[in-house]
Amino acid sequence: MTTIFVQPSPWQRVRHVLTDFDPTLLAAMAVLSVIGLVAMYSAGFDHGTRFVDHGRNMALAFAVTFVVAQVPPHKMERLAVPLYTVGVLLLLAVALFGITRKGATRWLNVGIVIQPSEILKIAMPLMLAWWFQKREGQLRAVDFLVAALLLALPVGLVARQPDLGTAILILASGVYVIFFAGLSWRLVLPFVLLAGAGIAALVLTQDQICEAGVRWPMLREYQQHRVCTLLDPARDPLGKGFHILQGMIAIGSGGIAGKGFMQGTQTHLEFIPERTTDFIFAAYCEEFGFIGVVVLLVALSVLILRGLAIAAEAPTVFSRLLAGAVTMSFFTYAFVNMGMVSGILPVVGVPLPFVSYGGTAMVMLGLGLGILMSVARSRQLMRS
Repeated sequence: MTTIFVQPSPWQRVRHVLTDFDPTLLAAMAVLSVIGLVAMYSAGFDHGTRFVDHGRNMALAFAVTFVVAQVPPHKMERLAVPLYTVGVLLLLAVALFGITRKGATRWLNVGIVIQPSEILKIAMPLMLAWWFQKREGQLRAVDFLVAALLLALPVGLVARQPDLGTAILILASGVYVIFFAGLSWRLVLPFVLLAGAGIAALVLTQDQICEAGVRWPMLREYQQHRVCTLLDPARDPLGKGFHILQGMIAIGSGGIAGKGFMQGTQTHLEFIPERTTDFIFAAYCEEFGFIGVVVLLVALSVLILRGLAIAAEAPTVFSRLLAGAVTMSFFTYAFVNMGMVSGILPVVGVPLPFVSYGGTAMVMLGLGLGILMSVARSRQLMRS
């Protein structure tokens, strides 16, 4: 009996690569990208090349998604320890030799100027997913303690720069991995209750604390001002509370259907600060209203729910934890951005996924989506 091997044509190979992408994730990313381009065209109309640059960044993110999707999860696992180690060493270098701009030391000159904290957004969940993969079947309390220490080191270094927004994102990505690895609710609940009690006490005593100028431990002065402004933005409506108040006015003025494309008065009269980056959600709400927000939230929800489904069906502990953490990171980006623009969270500089302007953030989002695509493809290959 003779076995005949048929060599696939170049087109068949290309088609196999192109059609292996998860269609639901692609559809959600496409809708978010269209929303981002439309919002950026209006919000960045008088910002020079912002719209063109945003389109370029988006194309780069798609390219990164395509490339990363071709890398099997087991190969990503090999990168976990080296990437985490390099990231932490670069953060230490920033603390010693970093470039300071506007009072923050976040950058490092290595021939080109880089921001090492961005590496930890993906290195952190990779590292913790690798750690729990190695401890599969024999998890003890000490393993969670080691994971917490691995997480605390980069988070502390980033918060010290200071860069609270990035520190929150790194912390969240690590906490998601630890939680999905099996951390008991009995250990989580006391911290949740303690945080809730602290927030309640802060709200009840805000007048005494904020107006008396009491200094809070572990917070810089500008961070304390942000919290006080969040609690009562009308306290300084033309100063520290101006950003939040204008964002809230823009969101509310959109109504049901919005004022229309390019018709946002708060946006084009430049009342909204950072309207192409942190506050682009306010500009979008003003022009597209409640209906536009529903479309945006549906696209984000589809992306997150599909990502969680991929994580639940992942073939290994590493890919399950990594996919779950990456998916919930998308949720964190969206929740924090919308929350700070709406006045329910402090302003910490977190972009809205695929909508806000920013090359580094866009590439990291594309990288995260590529990881989800890779995990989905690995599951399909194991089934076949």
